[in-house]
Amino acid sequence: METIQATTYPIHFNEKAYSELAVLIEQNAYSSIFILVDDNTFECCYPRFIQNLETKTQIEVIQIDPGEVHKNIETCVGVWNVMTELGADRKSLLITLGGGVITDLGGFVASTFKRGIDFVNIPTTLLSIVDASVGGKTGIDLGVLKNQIGVFANPQMVLIDPEYLRTLSAREIRSGTAEIIKYGMTHDIHLFNEIKDNPEVNIVDLIHKSIAIKNEVVSEDPKEKGLRKVLNWGHTMGHGVESYFLENPNKEALTHGEAIAIGMVCEAFISAKTQGFPTEKLEEIKEAIIAIYGKVTIEKSDIEPIMNLLKHDKKNEAGVVKFVLLKDYEDFVINAEASEQIIEESLNFYRQ
Repeated sequence: METIQATTYPIHFNEKAYSELAVLIEQNAYSSIFILVDDNTFECCYPRFIQNLETKTQIEVIQIDPGEVHKNIETCVGVWNVMTELGADRKSLLITLGGGVITDLGGFVASTFKRGIDFVNIPTTLLSIVDASVGGKTGIDLGVLKNQIGVFANPQMVLIDPEYLRTLSAREIRSGTAEIIKYGMTHDIHLFNEIKDNPEVNIVDLIHKSIAIKNEVVSEDPKEKGLRKVLNWGHTMGHGVESYFLENPNKEALTHGEAIAIGMVCEAFISAKTQGFPTEKLEEIKEAIIAIYGKVTIEKSDIEPIMNLLKHDKKNEAGVVKFVLLKDYEDFVINAEASEQIIEESLNFYRQ
């Protein structure tokens, strides 16, 4: 796979990525290298990474607990303290090795430590490969409210090694697939059709195209003032559902992709009601999503608390919930609005 050039950094693939990382380290003469991992990536991914890393620079590994529940300021403080104790300075490099929690949190840690040090993202999940690691967004959650605290900061490079996908469960692969489906519905319907029509599709073949789409959007709108908002398709409703299932002790937490998949069904319904999105394609989306992800039980009593969480979505303006909606596949509208009644109806549509 060919290198993709983002605005200020390259996205390298496969073995070439490791050699380019070695060049980056040598050219910048970093004083020390810190590698941020969680328990899972330390066990499953770190051995492959360290075997491919060629450098004589001092290396320190910082290990945190896995999971969205630890994507918070307390974890950041712990990492900052460890880096300080180990002598990190402004010429240190932080390498994030993990999924979206690691790349989001690690980028935020690096971009704020001593007013900013260099970092490199090495995503190891499908979700982080096609979404979280590319685009310059860093951040942490505020309670159950996702990505409320953060800054835009670009890495020095992103290293994509599909071999790390071998360490993932089928559920984690499905979670990342939701982001590829998102790109398909908004930019290249071929991606959605490939996944919908072929259960045995090789996801690796769809990675490069997905990253290229996101990079094209981000390059045009790096700070999410306009076009980049299209990348939130499915995320407004999805984040509300994800946060609710995360905070409710009686619910099993959903993966990010599972929640976004529900969000795409709901927002397709809102699109049909407000933008003329074809009803046959709405049914196609619902059928495909349930076939891939199964049906998540959302009780009638769950709707009100989900609606309350929607009001805190960071994309809202003046207290109004904002959506990306579709007029058709590959034909989207940003900053769209819908009545509370239609939003509630969208959840009921998924429940039916």
